[in-house]
Amino acid sequence: MPICLWRCSADRACHLPCATWTERFADWIEAHNSAFAFFGGVAHLLVPDNAKVAVIKACHFDPMVNRSYTDMARHYGTAVLPARPRKPRDKAKVEACVGIVERWVLGRLRNRIFYSLAEVNTAVAECIADLNDTRVLRQFGKTRRHLFEEIDAPNLKPLPIEPWVHAEWKRCRVGLDYHIAIEHHHYSVPWRFARREVEARITARTVEIFLEGERIAAHMRGSGNGRHTTIPEHMPSSHRRYREWTPLKIREEAARIGPMLSLLVEKIIEDRPHPEQGYRSCLGIIGLEKRFGTERLEAAARRALEIQARNYPSVKSILEKGLDKVPVRKASEHTPIFHTNIRGPGYYH
Repeated sequence: MPICLWRCSADRACHLPCATWTERFADWIEAHNSAFAFFGGVAHLLVPDNAKVAVIKACHFDPMVNRSYTDMARHYGTAVLPARPRKPRDKAKVEACVGIVERWVLGRLRNRIFYSLAEVNTAVAECIADLNDTRVLRQFGKTRRHLFEEIDAPNLKPLPIEPWVHAEWKRCRVGLDYHIAIEHHHYSVPWRFARREVEARITARTVEIFLEGERIAAHMRGSGNGRHTTIPEHMPSSHRRYREWTPLKIREEAARIGPMLSLLVEKIIEDRPHPEQGYRSCLGIIGLEKRFGTERLEAAARRALEIQARNYPSVKSILEKGLDKVPVRKASEHTPIFHTNIRGPGYYH
């Protein structure tokens, strides 16, 4: 289990280790939030090493820092200045601190068994309180806690009102239906941005969508299962009227056209695992009335019921190919086929 170690600028500053399940970016950011809360302030400068979780590309002159890490530093009013690659002296105090904590914490807990991450961090906090608050440094005659409060605490920047919320960035392309997909859930953007490439900022509660640095949409985070979150203002005017359609209105409109279409709509809704999945298909079929007329649509619904074709593409195909005007032949009406290559059951006995 990784342990993230934090300390302030002075050599005698307080230590803060915390255990995490992984060394991924979300844990990295949460360790920062915990550290700033522990210290009660923010350092003027953050000097991490060149771990991939923080620095995308190490460089002596112009390192490329993770975008979300930079945003977090900006939120706390600090800056990120990674240490030079292969220069451990840039963070020698931290390297020495790691050895102290390893001996003090890991040595004490090496024989204990823990059953949760919270239990581990509780035990670590007890060890660190002992290290910071009771152990007197012979060189200074004071504890690390006293030195921190005298030297480091007055120089820390105040904490913002809200802690930083971890966010992930993802590049997406807006679909023709002016939605983007984030973890099997679809979020709308203004329809004029269809087919554009955008960036999504994803947190535990929100999804924000940016185009060329400008936010064009914001949503509450939704669950998966292929559902949609659509803001009416994002829809073109020709689509907004469909949003007002309810299951009752769909059935009433189908009944107005004819009994066959009404029965087809009921069958479509019944066949779906969830009724909502059939509403869009029903709306599409009802919309074919404008193109082909009421009588042909009713005839097409009759044929679709006869051949068990209960979906929008099938009804549309029946109308486009004129099959609604052709009667369905029953099985008994088919003429038997006689051919020398067709063998009857007697051939095999």
